[in-house]
Amino acid sequence: MSTLDRPLRTVAEGTATRLGGGATDDYISFCRAFRSLTRIDLGQYKRGQMERRVRTFALRGGVTDLVAYARTLESDPVELERFLDRVTINVSQLWRNPQQWSLLARDVITELAGGGSIRAWSAGSSYGAEAFTLAAVCKDAAATARVDILGTDIDKRMVERARRGWFSADDARDAPSAELRRWFVESGDGWQAKPELLRSVRFDVGDLLRIEPAKGSYDLILCRNTVIYFSEDVRDALHARLAEALRPGGYLLVGSTERVSSPAACGLESCLPFIYRKVA
Repeated sequence: MSTLDRPLRTVAEGTATRLGGGATDDYISFCRAFRSLTRIDLGQYKRGQMERRVRTFALRGGVTDLVAYARTLESDPVELERFLDRVTINVSQLWRNPQQWSLLARDVITELAGGGSIRAWSAGSSYGAEAFTLAAVCKDAAATARVDILGTDIDKRMVERARRGWFSADDARDAPSAELRRWFVESGDGWQAKPELLRSVRFDVGDLLRIEPAKGSYDLILCRNTVIYFSEDVRDALHARLAEALRPGGYLLVGSTERVSSPAACGLESCLPFIYRKVA
């Protein structure tokens, strides 16, 4: 049995991982323990950014030893919930980055609708704001097309929330009023997706670093504001897998601060700001 497959207490009970010269690395030991507990592999993220985030959060509770903090996360579900909110970066909103949605509707959705259906994947969908926005945009720009959107996220709590299709007033703060009211209804102090949107969107738990979708499965993939936290090797490997999941002529949309480092190597070409087209 590998270390990563052992129960958390087995990994975290001992001292931190030994380095050369007798030094220790409690961050590596913490990552192993955390993966055993949650199946989230922090080792795939940029170490500098993630380690600062982890240590800052642990220090909030007065803990400096990350091996000890791993044991706390195992024994305290409330602390684990708080920590997951910290490290999984669940930041989203309806119609986030409105200029991207306008560009997508005008130059991509209308083209894809010519095939009669749009199969899309919101990769790293958090609590569903992106997937439901995409559904609304598709229905406005391609009213007669069949729309099938899959949203996946590593955090099962966010997936459960996404399936409800409810968003707070703050989530909708930048949403265009007419479109918001066309596809959502006011519910309490927030907005509930209408049944026609709910029928177009489904959500599953999935780790972007492990998912292996079938080749050519999608017409459109959105993977925004996610890979900036990954190491370069992990980011490039993910982009290659996303490109394989596109059919020829399909599109990949990345975040406004992101880029595909070697589009041609993935069979992609840059066609619009932050948008790549599958050419092979």
